[in-house]
Amino acid sequence: MFIAIDIGNTSTVIGMYRNERLMGHCRWTTTTQWKEDDITSQIHSLLYEVGATKKQIEGIGISSVVPSLTKRYAGMAKKYFHQEPVIISTELNLGITIHYENPKSLGTDRICSAIAGYAQYGGPLIIIDFGTATTYNVIASNGDFLGGVISPGIETAARSLHNRTAQLSPLTSEQLQFPQTLINTTTLGSMQAGILWGGLDAMMGIVDRIQHELTKHRSKKAMVIATGGFSHLMAEQTQIVQHVEPLLVLDGIRLIWNRVKNKKER
Repeated sequence: MFIAIDIGNTSTVIGMYRNERLMGHCRWTTTTQWKEDDITSQIHSLLYEVGATKKQIEGIGISSVVPSLTKRYAGMAKKYFHQEPVIISTELNLGITIHYENPKSLGTDRICSAIAGYAQYGGPLIIIDFGTATTYNVIASNGDFLGGVISPGIETAARSLHNRTAQLSPLTSEQLQFPQTLINTTTLGSMQAGILWGGLDAMMGIVDRIQHELTKHRSKKAMVIATGGFSHLMAEQTQIVQHVEPLLVLDGIRLIWNRVKNKKER
């Protein structure tokens, strides 16, 4: 059994694997208030759900974009599971070349999704991660990370619209849905249309520009994969997304852990 932990700015997701098979996962809002005991309690609940025990855990991998929480989760792994976790970073042998001016500035979630996407589908790829930010990760035919694009995420755009205006109410996660019409007669519908349809059109435009830029470098057209919390919602509205893999980061953590520990897929 293996535990993959993805600590994001908005959500933390934990996956429980038996060999390469994801047995179950859970998600909660990322918070600095939780102690090691709180984290462990959630993981034990997931262990119970998948019918596993603490003693079966052979490894733990952590991808974190919240430095203040990385040590806390690593401490939990050591204290409660007696495991030295693999903390994903560019200092590990990742098996790919990262064409970033400063590779250390690249979010580890983007690295994990790139490695998992390439392992499953080959390249070239455009992996769109719909999280706190919407990121576009461009992967070459040989698996190299070429670079990408970062834009505000769906929830981030909605929160910003509320914070910067006097009369627009905040939207709940449940309200972040596509309205039936673009022209709306309510403030809620108008906000939904602007945030969701605007985000979709921006995504389609950016993907088109990336594809055009790739062809200028004699690359074939890239496959488009959506991941992250809003991946299904956005992908349902367009045909440019060929595959939806909401938990791609978790699988990347597992693959990197296997590589570091010289484990073979079974």
